[in-house]
Amino acid sequence: MTTHRQPRLAARREALYAWAFVAPSLIGFLVFFAVPSVRGLLMSFTDWDLLRPAKFVGVANYVRLFGDADFRHALKVTAYYVLMNIPIQTMLALGLAVMMDKFSKSTVIRGILVLPWLLPNIVVALIWLWLLDPTMGFLNQIIMGLGFQRQPFLGSIDQAMPTIAAINIWRHAGYTAILIYAGLQTIPKELYEAAAIDGANERQMFFGITIPLLRPVLVFVLVTTIIGSFQIFDTIAITTKGGPVDATRVVYWYIYEYAFVRFKMGYATTISVALFAILITITFIQMRYFNANSSDLD
Repeated sequence: MTTHRQPRLAARREALYAWAFVAPSLIGFLVFFAVPSVRGLLMSFTDWDLLRPAKFVGVANYVRLFGDADFRHALKVTAYYVLMNIPIQTMLALGLAVMMDKFSKSTVIRGILVLPWLLPNIVVALIWLWLLDPTMGFLNQIIMGLGFQRQPFLGSIDQAMPTIAAINIWRHAGYTAILIYAGLQTIPKELYEAAAIDGANERQMFFGITIPLLRPVLVFVLVTTIIGSFQIFDTIAITTKGGPVDATRVVYWYIYEYAFVRFKMGYATTISVALFAILITITFIQMRYFNANSSDLD
């Protein structure tokens, strides 16, 4: 009897230890994500101004959303930002990671690259708001010193969103490069040696070995950066506030306006649910298209 009970007691003890380790994360997930998400979904079916009790309106908010021209405009502005930000950021990060892997593995260089990412978004936005000031900004002083006209940057309809994209590329490219650099360390160096013996040049090894074997890391980078780009808010809140003339009025700013300016919390959560559905769809397509669950090393 004792011999049969001991394995059971040991299994129960291990299960208890496992739940003890998992419990903090599980409680945090339930309290800060699962419960608010469910409440947000339920709230999207109501009309609530934060002052009076919420009034159930069924799918009226979703019907309104499909005909909302301002939401479509905000979605287009956000997509424009993502299409500017992601390709440049990813290619720049990939180039930095390859150069670090080839020429220098210094921790000092890696620390410098990740430093902008460690700064809070608000601090970064305030720094660039000062640097890009059309009158006293340091960058405009340099431009005028070279004999060119000063540029409005954040005050121009045409330049505002590219400027926002450039600020966030500067902030995140180094951190993304570190992620890709970590992926490069997992590629066996013997593959490059064998390819060199067979006469492959650097370009052939890059596209034939590096890129295919980096696929899981690149998919992770693309998924996380695209999700983060769709959620841009801090930089715009500090620099342009959705302007000029709605040129930087992204989806997150649109949600903020309805929730805390117009006090239409029900419709704001409806937009949030729609954005969540869009991001889930984009993520699923990326995971399936790039076959992220497998690696060419397998």
